[in-house]
Amino acid sequence: MTTVNIHEAKTHLSRLVEQAAKGESFIIAKAGKPVARVSAIDAPDRAQVRRLGFLSGHIRTPDDFDRLGEEEVARLFGGA
Repeated sequence: MTTVNIHEAKTHLSRLVEQAAKGESFIIAKAGKPVARVSAIDAPDRAQVRRLGFLSGHIRTPDDFDRLGEEEVARLFGGA
């Protein structure tokens, strides 16, 4: 694993990030002491990404959904 000092990392950040994305991790050092390791992040596959509406067509919301328990809520909070 390559070690680069902070100045070199700032100067060549784009190149270093591209290498890390390809799986070539590197370490950033300050005054010769390692302080950070940079490596690629594994992004989820498209099949793993959750999307809104993924249950569309599988469940049904009742027409009175927004009024369910209305009487009990009113009773609990002193309403009519």
